[in-house]
Amino acid sequence: MSAVSESNPPDMKKVVIATRESRLAMWQAEHVKALLESRLGWQVELLGMTTQGDQILDRSLSKVGGKGLFVKELEVALSEGRADIAVHSLKDVPMDLPEGFALACVLEREDPRDAFVSNQFAGLADLPQGAVVGTSSLRRLVLLKALRPDLVIQPLRGNLDTRLRKLDEGQYQAIVLAAAGLKRLGLESRIRATFEPAQMLPAAGQGALGIEVRADRADLLAALATLAHQPTWLAVTAERTVSRAMGGSCSMPLAAFTQGAAAGGNMQLSAAWGDPATAEAPSGSAAPLAPLVQVKQSAQVRNFAEAEALGEAVAAQLRAGGAVWAGKGQA
Repeated sequence: MSAVSESNPPDMKKVVIATRESRLAMWQAEHVKALLESRLGWQVELLGMTTQGDQILDRSLSKVGGKGLFVKELEVALSEGRADIAVHSLKDVPMDLPEGFALACVLEREDPRDAFVSNQFAGLADLPQGAVVGTSSLRRLVLLKALRPDLVIQPLRGNLDTRLRKLDEGQYQAIVLAAAGLKRLGLESRIRATFEPAQMLPAAGQGALGIEVRADRADLLAALATLAHQPTWLAVTAERTVSRAMGGSCSMPLAAFTQGAAAGGNMQLSAAWGDPATAEAPSGSAAPLAPLVQVKQSAQVRNFAEAEALGEAVAAQLRAGGAVWAGKGQA
């Protein structure tokens, strides 16, 4: 049974949002709640949940099931009718949603870049030889190794506040986080430097929020489509298509990012693939690292089909350059 009461008039729906309970996830859900209330006139409640991804903190995501662990419990709430929509950070959403679910819309993107956070150093170049840097993203790990092979990269799990606390306790000399999360929580002052895409290419969908619903909820799909930011949706569609075409998952170091993505305009899509063996090599070792495969391509993108075509073309370029398809991924 739907969480939307059938007794409510069509212009005053009661909608329940399923969300993770971390401070950042709750901010995202509150942001969507405000949009639904102000633009659609709906009554909105939040259903906070703890996911497996929030509970398993002693192992990397690539070893415990991927980023899909952050969305599965929310999808169960949708399927059981305890919630109507789920709000996700889009880079946590699997490339292929389970049968019966749909992405209703993508909201306007926040800063998609990665952020350098440190209490001692102003930027990556200022870190001393062999400095300890925290991240659990294989993408960031491989890109950091390409920039500074001498660094010791250590795993960093937990929500945003937990990661900052570990930095403040001195476990790391620097950590790398998504700039979007820090800005959304009013923590922009913690950012010492941002990595431009040419230096560290973002993950597919980074900085964007997606709203998921059951595929049979035509009422929600139609209403939520009015909140979509089309340039962002086209951009992340191209990026996520690269990941899907490469079998992207948490065990594959892969980046994809668009620029010049105005609706109907020319879109440039850049991608980078790193050999997973590079991520497994001992940090700070002097052994030569496998080179990154980096490509870019531009095309006019006016609709989802053209965005997907550009993503497929860039994935083909990656494979032609030596990148290896990893099979169907779940993150």
